[in-house]
Amino acid sequence: MMCVYATILLTLAMNIASEATVRICEPIKVAMCKNIGYNQTGMPNLARHTLQADADVTLQTFSPLVQYGCSSQLHLFLCAVYVPMCTDKVALPIGPCRGLCESVYERCYPVLRGFGFPWPAELDCSLFPVENNHEHMCMEGPGERTVSGTIPLDTSSANSRSACRRLIKPNSWIWLRGSSRCAQYCDAEVLWEAGESKAAEVWLATWAALSFVCTLAAVVAQLACGDRGGAGERALVLVALCRCAAAAGWGVRAAAGRTAAGCAKDSTSPTRMLLAHDGLANPNCAVVFLLLYYFGMAASVWWVVVAGAWRASVLRPPTTPASARNDRHSSLLQLAAWGVPAALTAAVLVTRDVDADELTGTCYVGNQSSKSLLALVIIPEAICLLLGSVFLASGLRTVLRRPTPTLAPGPLLNGPPQAHTDQSILRLGAFTALYAVPSACILATWIYEFAWRDDWLAAPVPSTEPSTQPRPAFWVFLFRIFATQVLGVMVAVWIATPRLKALWRRISSPRKPALAKPPVGPPPTPLTLHCYAGHPHTLNRHPHKYATYRPPQQQSYRKPRHYHYSAGETIL
Repeated sequence: MMCVYATILLTLAMNIASEATVRICEPIKVAMCKNIGYNQTGMPNLARHTLQADADVTLQTFSPLVQYGCSSQLHLFLCAVYVPMCTDKVALPIGPCRGLCESVYERCYPVLRGFGFPWPAELDCSLFPVENNHEHMCMEGPGERTVSGTIPLDTSSANSRSACRRLIKPNSWIWLRGSSRCAQYCDAEVLWEAGESKAAEVWLATWAALSFVCTLAAVVAQLACGDRGGAGERALVLVALCRCAAAAGWGVRAAAGRTAAGCAKDSTSPTRMLLAHDGLANPNCAVVFLLLYYFGMAASVWWVVVAGAWRASVLRPPTTPASARNDRHSSLLQLAAWGVPAALTAAVLVTRDVDADELTGTCYVGNQSSKSLLALVIIPEAICLLLGSVFLASGLRTVLRRPTPTLAPGPLLNGPPQAHTDQSILRLGAFTALYAVPSACILATWIYEFAWRDDWLAAPVPSTEPSTQPRPAFWVFLFRIFATQVLGVMVAVWIATPRLKALWRRISSPRKPALAKPPVGPPPTPLTLHCYAGHPHTLNRHPHKYATYRPPQQQSYRKPRHYHYSAGETIL
């Protein structure tokens, strides 16, 4: 009898303990299921996990499928299974209903099957209640997302909206019906983290300020000196001017701030800020774009003009005047250098392809569109680099193949130096070659971004094996900022170098004493010349011989006169 009572008490104690275990509710610690609609869960879950850490590990395997966006209810369904809702009024955990499971299964199982994965056994829809009632409570879910109202959503619109769910971190994107594209939230961290964005902004502001100061000083010094020089030197100054204006555009971006210059309000929800995708709607974004794109392209075209002027100077015969051919086509060069960037800028404004990048919030072209990046940035820059390189290679070939002149007696030795040996022409060629190196590096970074951007933004493919999502290299974008600004510093130093050398020579060289004027009054004490030892003679013996002598002037040279006397003395 005592054994029977002991057994009954033990059974009751176990039931009470198990019931108490089920009734213990705890805050949700799984990051994927926070802010899901409830904040309390209970373990063990429907998959028999006793710890939230085990459930978190299992949920991470479904992360690629969630980012793929096969169903808008997949997130809620997985959390309802592995992190079910818990309340003190219900003894058992509250999981999903069968209808919610079947809706997710219908849309996501074809995706898993296409990649060769089966449907997990713990997600079998027959394990869940048919409906939510007083006997079996479950979550039915909000249903698949559709357009609110009585008008049904057409297939093309549904496919377009699903495109945003196929991007990485789909919660950071929103579908814009007006422009039919996915827009990123202003403060979303899709490709870059907050620390990387701040470091890039400081890096950009530092180099932009240095480039602006250097180019501005070089242009002001050139205008103050008034030395026009040849076509190449004038084009070099215009390159510095364009780089100065582009650096001012970076300054406007830094002064306005990331939100004011790179973000815009959503037309459907004014309180929601999106990363600028139509820069014309934001005046600060439009100003930054005009300064950066127009003057950046103009600087590239003027560099081509510098390369062409250097080639013309090398190939020009020695008898041709220095500015005869360059000035002949000056109007055409001005039209091409300022007109081509203006046409490209107008094309961007017509297509409304001005957008901001996530890293620095700077408005440019092709930050969010690969097609615009290729057509309006990569191709024009590649053409400029190719033309400049052709001019540079042609002139360099001429210099290398030209025979070295020999020093022979004749009229050429007394004439002016040849044009190809002029120091200014050599400096101009060296600048053209050095300028091409950062330009080629900048073009390489644009091609790198164009080739890999779609892979960076695409959601990861579901896989049982651990894989890493490709991410852009942070140092590549920092190097692009550095190379863009160092072009301005380079051209400023190149312009200021001759003037700094002249100033250094003026400071370091000793000054020659000025010639003293002859005194007015009685003649000075006669000078004694000791031409021979032991025979001092004075000039007073023959005053009539040197009375009319005057010292030579500073500007002219006259052969000294020699007077010979019998005593062996020579009077100058």
